[in-house]
Amino acid sequence: MMEIDNKKFQKRLSFLEKENAQLKNQVSNFKDLLSNLKKRPLIIGSVERVLEDKRVIVTHAPGNRIILPPNKLMGPLAGDQVTLHPQSYQILEILSRKIRGHVASMELIEIPNATFQDIGGLDAQIQAIREVIELPLLHPELFEQIGIDPPSGALLSGPPGTGKTLLAKAIANSTNARFIHLVGSDLVQKFIGEGSRMVREVFTLAKENTPAIIFIDEIDAIAVKRTSEVYKGDREVQRTFMQLLSELDGFANTENIMFLAATNRVDVLDPAILRPGRFDRIIKFILPNEEARLMILKIHSRKMNLKNINFKELAKKTEGFSGAHIKALVTEAGIKALRKRESFIEQSNFNEALAEIIDKEHSVKDYIYT
Repeated sequence: MMEIDNKKFQKRLSFLEKENAQLKNQVSNFKDLLSNLKKRPLIIGSVERVLEDKRVIVTHAPGNRIILPPNKLMGPLAGDQVTLHPQSYQILEILSRKIRGHVASMELIEIPNATFQDIGGLDAQIQAIREVIELPLLHPELFEQIGIDPPSGALLSGPPGTGKTLLAKAIANSTNARFIHLVGSDLVQKFIGEGSRMVREVFTLAKENTPAIIFIDEIDAIAVKRTSEVYKGDREVQRTFMQLLSELDGFANTENIMFLAATNRVDVLDPAILRPGRFDRIIKFILPNEEARLMILKIHSRKMNLKNINFKELAKKTEGFSGAHIKALVTEAGIKALRKRESFIEQSNFNEALAEIIDKEHSVKDYIYT
């Protein structure tokens, strides 16, 4: 009896010791949290310039500039992002070199996963982009032999969902290039000079990660036609656009870096960015024809468990569909099968999904035009 009580006591003691250790750990975490709450936050600034006497000019808010004495321990450079003490404004650490946080956090993919095998119905566009991007990056000696400068980039234009971004990722994969992807609206900033600074830093980021491809989607957000009537909000967009033009002009002779852009509205772009030397080729995309739709259907469904699917019939019924619509169709058909707890996808699932997507498209059009 005594031995049983002793075992129970030891078990209880072991449980209480573990619980005590957990509570101590929680108390320690709460103490650290309270300690952090009592500390004053640091200020984030940017090194604007380093003077000859090693003093540093730092900006920490629009219009706020300070001069700091030399700091041998840090050794900041112009363009560095730094943390400042909230009272003395001394530099405590360097967060990033030359490129500020927002640009450094842009999508920098080592090598995109997309390949040309993932693209259907774009043989002419693939050939064109390989000539403009792949040859200069992989075989620059060919251009030297015939005595011409390699192209600097291409503009991808066409309706939404036709594979512009996918093709840009595929060419980055085939060249083993770093892929810097941003949207034109990312460059539209509130404060004066911020947008043009970001453009400079994007190109700096590319130069530090060669071979690289800069891809700006929806470039019409900043490259819209300039008019004589300039409103206050448009001035900063135009400054950013002019900075982009100047970077492209000085960028043509930079090795191992290519520039790609995409737009759905090539008709609204400023003629200055469309001239040869900035975009050496404009690659046009159109909605896929029946043969192309058949290829896209097979590509998106190749990993699916299918049973008696008539892809030719589906390709005929999807007249006017983009590649994105077809991908949505395949996904929706899979969801229809899952809803019925089926282990494979049949023609009826595709037909139901197709009818639902067409109905949605008509509803959206009716809403727009009413």
